[in-house]
Amino acid sequence: MTDPRVEKLAQIIVDYSTAIQPGELVEITATSLAAPLVEAIYKLVLLRGAHPYTNVKLPGLEELFFAHASDEQLRHVSLVDQLLVDRCQVRVYIMSAQNTKALSKVDPAKQVARNVAYRELSQEFSRKCDSGEIRRCAALYPTYGYAQDAEMSLREFEDLVYSACLVDEDDSMAAWDAVNRHQQRIVDFLATKQTVRIVAPETDLTLSVAGRRFINCDGKVNLPDGEVFTSPVEDSVHGHITFTYPLTTRGREVEGVRLWFEGGRVVKATASKNEDFLNKMLDTDEGSRRLGEFAFGTNTRMTRFTRNGHLDEKIAGTIHLALGNSFPKAGGRNRSAIHWDMVCDLRHGGEVYADGQLFYKDGEFLHDV
Repeated sequence: MTDPRVEKLAQIIVDYSTAIQPGELVEITATSLAAPLVEAIYKLVLLRGAHPYTNVKLPGLEELFFAHASDEQLRHVSLVDQLLVDRCQVRVYIMSAQNTKALSKVDPAKQVARNVAYRELSQEFSRKCDSGEIRRCAALYPTYGYAQDAEMSLREFEDLVYSACLVDEDDSMAAWDAVNRHQQRIVDFLATKQTVRIVAPETDLTLSVAGRRFINCDGKVNLPDGEVFTSPVEDSVHGHITFTYPLTTRGREVEGVRLWFEGGRVVKATASKNEDFLNKMLDTDEGSRRLGEFAFGTNTRMTRFTRNGHLDEKIAGTIHLALGNSFPKAGGRNRSAIHWDMVCDLRHGGEVYADGQLFYKDGEFLHDV
């Protein structure tokens, strides 16, 4: 029997996040592990009079690709992927990994080469999303792999994810509208600010947000959601920061990350685990040592660290920075083949100042925000 929360999540994705309309081409990408959610979305897309296209991948294929692909194959950009970016009005991406560490032994140079090959298409996709030509939603489907990373049972992990998606609310769409209104107060406060300073244990980082736009993330693009973000002025970042949690990307976990910035660029980076991988990613391209994002996590339903960046960056009481590609809709100009989110917990001794004014302390926005 299908978990009724799966059908509720599908309805949020189809009717709230992407608002699918008759006649639209809707791409649904997932692994086969997410079959219940794919089927629920597929059915609703048909009922809304749109055209679903399923791109269902088998677990393990990506591992085989990196094990055997030639340099030419690493550089190849699929014509199907190009066509979908050209023709789709809606893209639903369901994260549903079986083994999140499957790529941990892949040569980082191969992963970098693949990222570089897809950089132009990825930027075109982002441009179309920013302009409204494509509506997208990235949602996480609970799997044993994610639950194991979080050191939780699958049932516990499902409860966490579905709660964070607000599927347990009587009217989930109204609940996400309430999130929007709450976060808009934060956006409005920050809209006129010029400089942000983050102070925490082993952290003192300053960046400019002058002329940049803060974005209210309320379940339209990601599920779970709950954040307010912008792209900092590219050459403004100065100081140092220590990230609380391990960073997981491309099958690798990087722990104890510390970054030092001068003139907007990372000039020094250390880690207690996988430091070589960290520095290889920093050398991906010209933009990979600059910040593409600064954000506050606001989802109070995300109550614990899970080793999943899509979830952990939403934890209320945290901030996250992303190295690499920035967001044009926020005013960002940095371009890179990577966008790597790193989370810093500010609930125990963290402070954030805007133009010298303390407005965020110990993971809480102060009353005047």
